Amino acid sequence: MDLTPYITNLRRELAVAAEAGGDDVRAMAERLGTALESAARLAMLEALSAAADEITTDLAPGSVEVRLRGRDPDFVVTPPPTEVTSDETSHGALRNAIAGAIEVTMGVRPPASSEPEESGGTSRITLRLPEHLKPRIDEAANRMGLSVNAWLVRAVTVALELGDQGGGPGSGPSGGRSGTQLGQRYTGWVR
Repeated sequence: MDLTPYITNLRRELAVAAEAGGDDVRAMAERLGTALESAARLAMLEALSAAADEITTDLAPGSVEVRLRGRDPDFVVTPPPTEVTSDETSHGALRNAIAGAIEVTMGVRPPASSEPEESGGTSRITLRLPEHLKPRIDEAANRMGLSVNAWLVRAVTVALELGDQGGGPGSGPSGGRSGTQLGQRYTGWVR
């Protein structure tokens, strides 16, 4: 958010108010406007920060943060996680699992259980990714301050947990696969 138009408007209003006082008052108002610029910026940043805190209180568990980018504020909005309804689980469990994995990987919410269910060791697998995904995964892991491995573990954990909540891929009313609705096409098989 560029604060310059607001600072310029404040200086203009100060100059208009000084017009009635003569040349000495106008010169003083011009010097005062220059000196007040940093104080006015700071006051606006404090007001924006207080507003973000109030919005965060109402938006919880989501949040709004004000970050400085150079001399100007930048807003970062983290929406609250969405609740999964029974209709969504029966008609879009795969879509919900992917959305939940994205929420976790973006840092919107932590995985439901960050500790493994069993206290056993770890398994090693080889994962081959399309070339275009690797830099995006690296970037997402860096944003969260995690290693790529930890980021992938979180994403898989959430995808599996949400898939187990009701009717994920491979479960249908007849025990066979029910398929997945993707756009205008229906894919999958039934027994």
